[in-house]
Amino acid sequence: QVQLVESGGGSVQAGGSLRLSCAASGVTYTKYCLGWFRQPPGKEREGVAVIASDGRVSYADSVKGRFTISQDNAKNTLYLQMNSLKPEDTAMYYCAVDLCLFAHLVAGAFDYWGQGTQVTVSS
Repeated sequence: QVQLVESGGGSVQAGGSLRLSCAASGVTYTKYCLGWFRQPPGKEREGVAVIASDGRVSYADSVKGRFTISQDNAKNTLYLQMNSLKPEDTAMYYCAVDLCLFAHLVAGAFDYWGQGTQVTVSS
């Protein structure tokens, strides 16, 4: 049974930083994508960053140069380092896992999701 548990969200002022974590268990895919998604209030869920099992990463244009996705295989944990945060980064952030051959941010293709962690950035 796959379980994804996010943590690290909170409130921060614009320009600040946060690091999100996603503890994963029960993932048996040998080829996979681990991704971060977010859903701003009143908007649809959108892809933020993804890392594939071959190490390739992909980012949404809106976060390139500010966010960094990484994983610690020994700890089965996915991270999202978020720097230079902006008010428009305010959202519920989710991690998700997909059986995939290449890195992508198609939310509908991801099979398992965490419960989310809230990030609020004030101006």
